[in-house]
Amino acid sequence: MATTRSAHTVWKGDLFSGSGQTSLDTSGLGTYDVTWKARAEDAKDKTSPEEMIAAAHSACFSMAFSNILKEAGHAPESIETAAEVDFDTSNGPQISEIRLIVKATVPGISDADFQKSAQAAKEGCPVSKALASVPSITLDATLNS
Repeated sequence: MATTRSAHTVWKGDLFSGSGQTSLDTSGLGTYDVTWKARAEDAKDKTSPEEMIAAAHSACFSMAFSNILKEAGHAPESIETAAEVDFDTSNGPQISEIRLIVKATVPGISDADFQKSAQAAKEGCPVSKALASVPSITLDATLNS
């Protein structure tokens, strides 16, 4: 059974001088200002589609990783995931790279098993799958001692 989540954006004006607001409709958690400048130059209290993708990817990866670790018998104490999304306009606008940087505390796991589980989470999280057309998605996973 599918679960549907929704958001919407109202944009006014042209791409470069216009602006918009994106609302998180399902949760009702907020409405966020978006502009081209925030996307391609300086954020200055505004967001961008790429920042929202980074938030979605870091959350999805963390959830998938925690489940994979638990299923392998290594419940994590903590997982901290950062996602950095590069928006490149040099060859037409595109997301050119995503870097997942994770630091986790997982008692009793070897680094090899930790790395294997992290890679499985990167490949298996639904947001990673949705972003499969991005030329490069890298993973830097650190097991805290």
